[in-house]
Amino acid sequence: MQYTKPMIDLVYEIRRRVDADMKPSVKMANPEMLKELADYHHSTKDTITRTLIKELLHLAGDEWHQLVEPAKTEMTKTTEIPKQVVKVYRGQTILVDAPHAAEEGVALRAALLVSDIPPPAKPVRMYRGHPVL
Repeated sequence: MQYTKPMIDLVYEIRRRVDADMKPSVKMANPEMLKELADYHHSTKDTITRTLIKELLHLAGDEWHQLVEPAKTEMTKTTEIPKQVVKVYRGQTILVDAPHAAEEGVALRAALLVSDIPPPAKPVRMYRGHPVL
């Protein structure tokens, strides 16, 4: 298998995040690495590691991606899985839940209510919590 640059970067990040007993098997020279990562994906509780492994297997090809995708059932279709957004702040990667459409509507209505209030004619300058005249 040919590893691309994004795949290599994901392997390095996954190696940094996995448990100490798993680290020796997460290297490019290991031909069973992707199978072991797929097994580790099901056993770990760390959502960032799971997402990184899922992305790596997605880049590796469809046959590898099928190892982490559960069989589609009616239960999975009816339950709503919250969508998550990856945010990076000063090198730290975090997953946060994406805002739902209902929450966006509430935020939009709140913005409309705030926009109904006219802005002050001249901004008031403040110094140590007191207005400057």
